[in-house]
Amino acid sequence: MNSTLYAGLYAALATALAAANSCRRWLTAITVSAMTIAMTMTIAITMTIAITMTAGVAHAETPAQVQLDSSLVGEVSLVLGKAYLESAGGRKKPIIPGTKIRATDRIHTESNGHVHIRFIDQALVSVRPDSRLEIVRYEYNAEQPQLSTIKLSLEEGVTRSISGKGARAARERFRMNTPIAAIGVRGTDFVVSASEAGVRALVNEGVIVLAPYSADCKMDAFGPCVFNAIELSDNSLQIIELDGSATSPRLIPAPHEREPGMMRDEVEQAIAGVTRPEEDNGAGVYQESVTLKRVNAEVANAAPPAASLPPPAVVPTEPAQPVVSAPEPVTAPVVVAAPDPVPEPVPEPLPPVVPDFTPPAPVRTVALTDRQLVWGRWADGQADQERITLTYLEAQAGRDITIGNDDYMLFRTENGSKRIQAGLGTVGFNLNSAQAFYHSDSGVVSMAVNKGSLSIDFDNSRFATSLDMSHSMTGAVNFSAEGRLHSGGYFHTRSATERMAGAVSLDGGEAGYFFEKQLESGNIQGLTLWDKK
Repeated sequence: MNSTLYAGLYAALATALAAANSCRRWLTAITVSAMTIAMTMTIAITMTIAITMTAGVAHAETPAQVQLDSSLVGEVSLVLGKAYLESAGGRKKPIIPGTKIRATDRIHTESNGHVHIRFIDQALVSVRPDSRLEIVRYEYNAEQPQLSTIKLSLEEGVTRSISGKGARAARERFRMNTPIAAIGVRGTDFVVSASEAGVRALVNEGVIVLAPYSADCKMDAFGPCVFNAIELSDNSLQIIELDGSATSPRLIPAPHEREPGMMRDEVEQAIAGVTRPEEDNGAGVYQESVTLKRVNAEVANAAPPAASLPPPAVVPTEPAQPVVSAPEPVTAPVVVAAPDPVPEPVPEPLPPVVPDFTPPAPVRTVALTDRQLVWGRWADGQADQERITLTYLEAQAGRDITIGNDDYMLFRTENGSKRIQAGLGTVGFNLNSAQAFYHSDSGVVSMAVNKGSLSIDFDNSRFATSLDMSHSMTGAVNFSAEGRLHSGGYFHTRSATERMAGAVSLDGGEAGYFFEKQLESGNIQGLTLWDKK
């Protein structure tokens, strides 16, 4: 019995041990599975975190990229001549159509440069020759345009600004700075000419407000200033002017063209002898005419009477003596001498004829297009007073622009080359034709260009020129300049009261330049064309 009991207990113990081993293997498997699951979850969580972090990094980079793109505020739509873009760090590169514009960029134009920029809010800015414009700040909020902030700075030269959506909606947050004054707008198209010496502004559409810098009008502020400011609208027919020595701006009449028929009437009157030069008030010509008429009348009516015959001689005879009468002598007939002829009156010498190189009528298009150098105008210029210019499209056909100003451009035939012919030496030029206009408060009048000289030393790259002009409103005026001839045949100079820029044809046979001269009252602007002697 005891052995049977022990055998039963042993069998039960063996069964228990086998069951325990089975449970242990099962628990081990469960543990391994649990560990595998845990590791899998850990890896999954880790990967999820990594992916999330990566996504977070990518998401964090997107605004930076957007910010980079948003720094583009405009694009160049037109370039004429030479112009450069100065970006942050002072790097300069030539401007071409399509050049991207960013805030803090500066646009530089040379004497033949002209740049148009279209901004992201559809604003347009035109930078004229010899100008520097900085895009100080351009933050356009497309969703809320009234929150936009825009600031431009015209450091020198001329620019035209047509407001876009930003400036129209955020008038109190738009500013154009100049060296001596601030300009604010109210939905505007305006033109500004600025330098250290002064500022002038003209409004084509809308209203501008101009004020000199002061404690109440700081350069780093935004919007129009109120203190010492003047407002100008498009219907005032005036210009705002601020002289560098003045404490406040003033309004002056805008230059305007005279009545189209006025010049024609004056010419007809001059031909008829009704009007005369102011220098002698016509007295010399009038007195000469009256004197001739009076002398002719006196000559006709003042013939002297015929001379009388002398009385016959009486011969006495002796009394009481026969007298033998001698035959009477034959008396020769008396010849009455004719009166001395009255000398013809000698008219006073007429004043010398002063040459005028301004054509009496516009030069025919065919005659101008046959030249290598041709003047083209941006718009109508001085209308019926234009003499030696063509429209922009006519002038640019087959030619490239060389130099220009606010109103005109000089085009040149180049055929793909900009090299001046070698070995030209020193060349003198004859003035072919010219036009000059005197701009004053009373309007615009055409001046006579009486004389001109131009000499170019190609070997030493120097030029010198002189022009003599006249008008009854100005008297005799001389313009003269000299300076360096630059590569490509360009030349230009500038002083406090005069400036000019020109070009010579590649073969040295023709030349042309525009000129400007400031007078005490008004200014003179003109164009010239020259031929090799």
